Amino acid sequence: MINGRVISLFTAPNGADKMISADHLSCVAGKGIEGDRYALGTGTYSKKPEPGRQLTIIEIEELEALKDSADISCLPEQCRRNVISEGIRLNDLVGKIISIGTVELRVHRLCQPCGYLEGKLNKPGLKNALWNKGGVRCEILNNGKIMLMNNINLVK
Repeated sequence: MINGRVISLFTAPNGADKMISADHLSCVAGKGIEGDRYALGTGTYSKKPEPGRQLTIIEIEELEALKDSADISCLPEQCRRNVISEGIRLNDLVGKIISIGTVELRVHRLCQPCGYLEGKLNKPGLKNALWNKGGVRCEILNNGKIMLMNNINLVK
């Protein structure tokens, strides 16, 4: 049973910009999140477009566990992900279609952390600590909105 929910939402207009908290995300099928770096083509990896870069999700539980397992902190607004979830194991959703609010998403693959995040935050060991725990990359399948506290549901 899927019991996840959205607890935080973020966008950034450019790859290096600070993430901006939002109360909703306006999603455009096949393109990305309105106002976000990958929909605008200004993201760090925008020159290598792929459907799985349209929206990212990470579990708050994994960010909180960093303090205990690696003595590293990474706040939701620092992790460079668009959606922060609670109460759901995201890794189990790779290859599946989920819905959040009015938006359906295809979960393409794990969102492995990169050296960019570790360097940007000056947090040695963050990349390794979040390996296989950095969330998932999703393709937006229909236009719609994701709101704070929306449930995350398995479609198929």
